[in-house]
Amino acid sequence: QVQLMDSGGGSVQTGGSLRLSCVVNGSTSTTNCMAWFRQVPGEEREGVASIRADGTTKYADSVKDRFTISQDNARNTLYLEMNSLKSEDSAMYYCAATAAAWPCFPYRPRERNFDIWGQGTQVTVSS
Repeated sequence: QVQLMDSGGGSVQTGGSLRLSCVVNGSTSTTNCMAWFRQVPGEEREGVASIRADGTTKYADSVKDRFTISQDNARNTLYLEMNSLKSEDSAMYYCAATAAAWPCFPYRPRERNFDIWGQGTQVTVSS
């Protein structure tokens, strides 16, 4: 049973930076595609970025050039480096994984294609 434990959220001012982490506990054979999602109350969970096992990355237009997704295979950890944060980036952030690679093909990951989720970490950006 694979478990994801995400952390690193917090409060930051507009223009600031945060780095989210997601530790994978269990077999990495079930994490060929990993992604970060975010959700604000009352709205759907939206895909932010994804990364395949081969390192190929995709980003939503709203975060492109500001966020960087990466993975440290030695530490079984997924990261999301967030720079130039805006108030609209405030949300609960979730890491997610799935065994298949194809959910990482679209430019924006879709919630329904992922079956392993972290518990979420809150990011709040204020001016």
